[in-house]
Amino acid sequence: MTQSRKNTCVLLTKEEAHAAKKWFVLDASGKTLGRFASEVAKILRGKHKVTFTSHVDSGDGVVVINADKIVVTGAKEAQKVYHYYTGSMGGLREIPYRVMHDRKPDYIIRHAVKGMMPKTRLSEAQMKKLRIFAGDKHGMESQQPVVASI
Repeated sequence: MTQSRKNTCVLLTKEEAHAAKKWFVLDASGKTLGRFASEVAKILRGKHKVTFTSHVDSGDGVVVINADKIVVTGAKEAQKVYHYYTGSMGGLREIPYRVMHDRKPDYIIRHAVKGMMPKTRLSEAQMKKLRIFAGDKHGMESQQPVVASI
């Protein structure tokens, strides 16, 4: 009496994945930048779900609060530099971490999360579900976000 087992892999469709979207609120105060960004990227991609499908946007939305209280370890605060190019000749600009932290604390987290996402059109759509706020107030109450801890 042997029964044949049929192993099946469940692949979500776009409609099924869209119906199961949730929003999470994550507090960045006192968290290490890289470890926090990897957890945010995991939620955005949907890898925290058992129904993860790599070619479908099955991830959830993330609201990050207290982005100005993120920390880095070691000498990164003095040594880390953000680069961008203006498009003109000799237009390479370098901004140290401390200056960027004072000017745009949300950019620091967005840049770290974007670097941990795959370089595809799907990840561009997934990054649109990331909202970052410097303070502890956010205007995302209509999405009914769930407060989560990492």
